[in-house]
Order: sequence, then C-alpha cells, then structure tokens
Amino acid sequence: MGKKLDRPIVITGGGRRIGLALAHHFLAQHHDVIVSYRTRYPAIDVLEETGAICIQADFCTDEGILAFADAVKSRTDRIRALLHNASAWQSEGNGMSPAKVLHEMMQIHVHAPYLLNFALEGLLRGQGHAAADIIHFTDYVVERGSEKHIAYAASKAALDNLTRSFARKLAPEVKVNAIAPSLILFNENDDPEYRQRALNKSLMKIAPGEKEIIDLLDYLLTSCFVTGRSFAVDGGRQLR
Repeated sequence: MGKKLDRPIVITGGGRRIGLALAHHFLAQHHDVIVSYRTRYPAIDVLEETGAICIQADFCTDEGILAFADAVKSRTDRIRALLHNASAWQSEGNGMSPAKVLHEMMQIHVHAPYLLNFALEGLLRGQGHAAADIIHFTDYVVERGSEKHIAYAASKAALDNLTRSFARKLAPEVKVNAIAPSLILFNENDDPEYRQRALNKSLMKIAPGEKEIIDLLDYLLTSCFVTGRSFAVDGGRQLR
C-alpha cells in the first residue's frame, strides 16, 4: 500500500459539486485527501492526478460503509477531518414505494455518518485538544420540512441531531458541527425559469457557489471552541 498518509481530510461523495470543490481546495492547501465516490466521473481521474486517494464505495449497505472505513484505516493512522458530504435526493411519488424512499434516505444520511464516526473514532482521537473535526452536511429543510421530500428532510434532521450527540461524545478532542445549505449552485440543465424561481426564494437572490461552503469550513476547522452547532448557509431563505 506504500507510505501512510499524514492526517488526511476524508470527504464522502467527493466526485461532484461541493465535495469535489472541497477536495481540490484541500489539495491546494497541501493536505492529504481521501474521497469516496460511487460513480467514477472523469473528475475522479483529475483528483487522482492531483494527488487524492479516491476509493469507490457503495453506502447503500452497511457492509459497504464499513468496507470504506477499513480502506481508510489501511491508508492512515490519523484523520484531520471527516466530512460527510455524500447525499441523495429522493422524493415521494416518483414510482418508488415510500418504504424504499425512507430506507434509502436513512441509509445514506444516517447509517453512513453514524457508522463511519464510530468506525473511524480511533483515528480522530488522540491528537490533542480540538485537533480533529467531523462535519455533517445537512440541509435548510431540517427547520421547515418538505412536502415533496419528506423522507429526505427527516433523514437530514436525524443527521442534524447526530451532530449534537457526537459533539458531546467526542469533546474536547474532536469538534463536531453541521453545515445546512440551501441553494449553493445550479445544475447545468436547470432552465432559466427554474433558476429565477429558486433565486427568488432567498433574500440574497444569488447562487453563491462553493466558496461560501469552503470559507465556512475553513473557519470551523480552524476554531478550537465551536462544536455541536449547525450553520445555515441559505441566503436568508428561512425569512421568506
């Protein structure tokens, strides 16, 4: 396997969008980076060329989650941060049974972070006061619910609660916080009408891009005091 990595940042779901931007950001800061991916997009090749360790992982089963944890442990003895970015966005009424929708949302948003936090706890502890971090990516719908994505909202709310529980369990060695974004960036195929409707839902009326998340994450990783909190990145959307 070669020389072990020095306190890498582990990012689940690092092949696209925010996870991919975070991986490149930390690589540019000369951190070792490990990312999980389910589908091998061309961006994974670029990450590997830039120096990231990219591990194919299927979080649809607990066995797949724990296999990823074992793969991480084979590559390092210490983790600087564990960023739970892997996500899915299933809605009710899409032809899938409600039971299956709920199972899939809980699996990716609750089982995966919960099991990985326990499996990698030994790699996060033992580095000193506030020397390691866990970040859960939740969603602004945690506060208001969603009539079209009920299971999704419920699973993200459960992840929000895990933030506080793991903060209590792992302090003061490991800080545990959540980031709750709304619209950060559009998909390429989003039409202009949809984009305008989405922008109008927030007070700030922009899709700010990944930098908003990166800047907040840099602050949280630098802090030696902030833990057990959720940080909304929603452009004032909750006030509309």
